[in-house]
Amino acid sequence: MNTVSSKIPASLLSARRVMDRADALARHSELPGGLTRVYLSAEQRAANGLVLGWMLEAGMDAKLDAIGNCAGRYEGAKPGLPCLMLGSHLDTVRDAGRYDGMLGVITAIDCVHALNASGKRLPFAIEVIGFADEEGVRFGTTFLGSRAVAGTFKQEALDAVDEDGMKLAEAMRGFGLDPARIGEAAHSRETVLAYAELHIEQGPVLEAEGHAVGVVTAINGATRYAFEIEGFAGHAGTVPMGLRKDALAAASECVLAIEARASSEPELVATVGKLETLPGAMNVIPGRVRFSLDLRAPRDAQRETAVAEVLAKLQAVCTRRGVTLHAKKMHDEPVARCADWIQAQIGAAIQEEGRPVRRLPSGAGHDGMAMQAIADIGMLFVRCKSGVSHNPAEAIAEEDAETATRVLLRFIENFTTPARP
Repeated sequence: MNTVSSKIPASLLSARRVMDRADALARHSELPGGLTRVYLSAEQRAANGLVLGWMLEAGMDAKLDAIGNCAGRYEGAKPGLPCLMLGSHLDTVRDAGRYDGMLGVITAIDCVHALNASGKRLPFAIEVIGFADEEGVRFGTTFLGSRAVAGTFKQEALDAVDEDGMKLAEAMRGFGLDPARIGEAAHSRETVLAYAELHIEQGPVLEAEGHAVGVVTAINGATRYAFEIEGFAGHAGTVPMGLRKDALAAASECVLAIEARASSEPELVATVGKLETLPGAMNVIPGRVRFSLDLRAPRDAQRETAVAEVLAKLQAVCTRRGVTLHAKKMHDEPVARCADWIQAQIGAAIQEEGRPVRRLPSGAGHDGMAMQAIADIGMLFVRCKSGVSHNPAEAIAEEDAETATRVLLRFIENFTTPARP
């Protein structure tokens, strides 16, 4: 591996510009006074316009690809070379923070700006991707943008519907995209040398230990389900307790069973983040309840065992209560391991900044889980205040943004692929 000295003047990077651009993106939100930006929305269109403009200013060719990702390319020493791909996502959860996803796109653009301003071309191209849909908020899907780039987009996802009943394919056409052309966004293993992503940690470890940045070792595997319990609605005043088929009472027991199973084992986590009661009247016994499950673990066998046991427990609860359980798997991703050779190069860049190298796993999912289909992956974590994310209180320090961007630039400048056997 090359030495990790930087020949690019640090003055060409700007942490203030990074922070200001995060603020600018946060202004494009459907939530007044907060931040919500979902796939194929008017707010996403406006954010795309900003990002594509910044890519052009940095010296990249920039376009909106066939799935709606912002895609910028900075050619290497000669046109058409394979690329080092950098990026993250531009969509958000509901009532989100302003750095989850966006920071990785903005800092990558800033690094390309520094390379271009110094007139430096590398022995590979750089592509920066602002993925259009990582969170899966609108259609209940995840990694739509990165799956398209990795060539693993599933056509059945086009039939997914949002809360208003609009299909994904219809929403794409309304956004000016053609679902039949999604394959044009795909890259191949021959054209992508590696995928690397800068991201806030979304956890408290780096802050607790006094580290500004860290090297990610792996991304935990995750499984998501959509459940529906079908009972029988009835009058709240006339149906005796022993004769009820209360879907909400059954769902409540199921939620507690999920919590108990996840609490029984270290590193296993499970969340019920959505619960909808129908018909939803104060004086009607709930006849139908819909709820979600998000279960994650650092080992695939651990996750798969827990999922199987949860499903069996929920079925047992519903059978005993005389209600019907419907289960639909929405997402299933194995653990994504970051390549040792990329970890080593990110670690070397951190050391060159005079900082110790802290390695840690990611409990949150990231686009690298999809990108590993065509490339080795790596991640650089950045400290966030109190480990808070998916929350308006999400925050980072400007000096940490500066450190992280400098590390990323060192990594880019000195990036090399391992020798082939």
